[in-house]
Amino acid sequence: MTAQVPEKLIIDGKRKSMAFCPPIPDSPDIITPVPDEEVNAAIKAGKLDSVICSTACWRGYIGTWEIKEGNFFLKKLVGCIKLAQSKPIHATWFTGVIRIPQGKLLHYVHMGFGSLYEKELHIKIEAGVVTKQRVIDNAERIEKLKNMAPGEQFLEGFCNMPGLENHFFGDDW
Repeated sequence: MTAQVPEKLIIDGKRKSMAFCPPIPDSPDIITPVPDEEVNAAIKAGKLDSVICSTACWRGYIGTWEIKEGNFFLKKLVGCIKLAQSKPIHATWFTGVIRIPQGKLLHYVHMGFGSLYEKELHIKIEAGVVTKQRVIDNAERIEKLKNMAPGEQFLEGFCNMPGLENHFFGDDW
């Protein structure tokens, strides 16, 4: 599997990349499918990045999320689905941890969201409400990776594939 294009996150008014894809309910109140012809036309017109239709975006869309006043919102979807309404949606369906890379890329993994950065901000969310957050320093983890066999490194990256990445190293809350 190819390394995946990150979701976008607006936090404290700043745009960040999120090494995680929160699930989106398959509900007509939340999402509307976008016909392939419309997606292809948007790509040809330069209104949509072609990465949406590549192996770097298995989900077929890129979401923009926001943490505002302690709540987690879905603001925008581009690609094979879009929001059914124009206003942000409080993501009350989501409980889990989101991961925001910080600092330099230290170890690239060509799979899912397995690449490691100097630090990661982990934000725990329960029913769309931020409950905790902390910064994880990956220095020790990088040293551990250097001593792993290639097969072990593969398994380390596999844990961060879309759909499996909601349990991160260091999250034992």
